[in-house]
Amino acid sequence: MKSLKIMFGRVSAWALPVAMLFAAPALRAQEKQPAKIKASSIKVTMIESDEIKLPAEFQVSLYEDLIQQLQKKGGFQHVYRDGDHNAADAADLVILTSTVRGFKEGSERVRQVTTVAGATSISVHCAFTNKDGKLLLERDIRGNVRFFGGNLRATYDFAKKTAQVAHENFSPNAGT
Repeated sequence: MKSLKIMFGRVSAWALPVAMLFAAPALRAQEKQPAKIKASSIKVTMIESDEIKLPAEFQVSLYEDLIQQLQKKGGFQHVYRDGDHNAADAADLVILTSTVRGFKEGSERVRQVTTVAGATSISVHCAFTNKDGKLLLERDIRGNVRFFGGNLRATYDFAKKTAQVAHENFSPNAGT
């Protein structure tokens, strides 16, 4: 009986700190989450790249990957393209305007040979506004391809990160 008490005492002495170690990040994550903004639809405008010379295939891929990722993971009931007249009637519409701020085209061949060179990166400023143009959220989001994959994989990385930002900050059920 005495050995059972000693063993239980030893187990409980380290079990509590271990349990707290695993529970603390989950509790902190719940505390830090800001209230989501109500938005059931999003309209994605064409991506602008006035100051940065961006190859046409990157411009098209940025836009198409962004539409696809927002439909897949953004949490919106409707994703409208630029010029879609149905967006005008959408309730709780958010408009996403994106501007390319930086672009470095890497080399797929160099990436295959070495892991320290040849990276492709694209930096895009994203502004989420309401129908009246009031800024709701803005972020600078970077898409990269460092190791494997084609250069256009950087546009997919950007789109995935942008959809995640949208999902974390907007919800059709927020504020109800």
